[in-house]
Amino acid sequence: MVLTADRTSRTEVQTVHIDLGERSYPIVIGAGLLAAPDSWSGLPRAGTAVVVSNVTVAPLYMARVKQALAVHYGRVLEVVLPDGEAHKDWVHLNRVFDELLAQACDRRTVLFALGGGVIGDLTGFAAACYMRGVPFVQIPTTLLAQVDSSVGGKTAVNHPLGKNMIGAFYQPVKVLCDLDVLRSLPEREFSAGLAEVIKYGPIADAGFLDWIEANLPALMARDPVALAHAVRRSCEIKAWVVGQDERESGLRAILNFGHTFGHAIEAGLGYGQWLHGEAVGCGMVLAAELSHRLGLMPADFVVRLRDLIERAGLPVCAPDLGLAKYMELMRVDKKAEDGEIRFVVIESLGRAGMRPAPDALVADVIAAHLA
Repeated sequence: MVLTADRTSRTEVQTVHIDLGERSYPIVIGAGLLAAPDSWSGLPRAGTAVVVSNVTVAPLYMARVKQALAVHYGRVLEVVLPDGEAHKDWVHLNRVFDELLAQACDRRTVLFALGGGVIGDLTGFAAACYMRGVPFVQIPTTLLAQVDSSVGGKTAVNHPLGKNMIGAFYQPVKVLCDLDVLRSLPEREFSAGLAEVIKYGPIADAGFLDWIEANLPALMARDPVALAHAVRRSCEIKAWVVGQDERESGLRAILNFGHTFGHAIEAGLGYGQWLHGEAVGCGMVLAAELSHRLGLMPADFVVRLRDLIERAGLPVCAPDLGLAKYMELMRVDKKAEDGEIRFVVIESLGRAGMRPAPDALVADVIAAHLA
């Protein structure tokens, strides 16, 4: 991983590189990227570009992106989907395929994912499947997508029985994180993104956790300097992890801290009732408590993390789905093996690992944190 940046300027473009050999690519971070000609350089050459977005984001940024792409591509098409996690499914994936086939798009066509994590995941999966693989570019418009879902090549759609269970590892050719687009995020969406920023501290960088605690008011106020640091550091950590374990055979699983509980909450309530970041925030509280009850972390760590998550505007009490339902949903989690649920736990501050836990202990943890 190589970082290039001039730290003296609040508007300087910074680049974090994901080192994956021939699948390496840059994550470009800065303000005003959508309007900057340099942002669109170095893209794959093709006759057609297809921008996939949703009904919330497209009115804000579609025209700007299409205008920039028109300089490089003969045709710039668009697919606009409904907004929300409930629409990350086969039906809406097929809407992308319908447009690609109807417009006779070939295997050099480039897809652009303009939106949050739902659009990024769905577009990436479409790119992985169409003609057995076409290039795609991530243009994340939410904080959560900029610091997590747009980076690393995980693409998927949901199934009613499990979140992100149908997908592929498929890397983008570029990620453009325009910090200016974060100004348009509703408060709830912004807080949801902070959950994924907070995650990186306990699992990989204790100093970053200290920084988040000290700078949370600036982050909540969307201070551009604080945001630039939060996005860059988050991407650095994820790039380091993905560079060592692209397909989640070991180390990369630590990025799922809080996600086993969180995915169960999302699926159990129905996709879209809680935002992904809200479920992850609450899930981290449960995972911290599990880390404590396994004898790995002191009780004051649980209190510290819960307080930070609550200050970020995220839920810290779990919805009552019924303990049996929680266990059923968590057994469908991708980290489960032979029916045994494996959890990402904090082994020491800044270091995470995978552990199984007795069902009775997990049930006690959930019961202790029900709303």
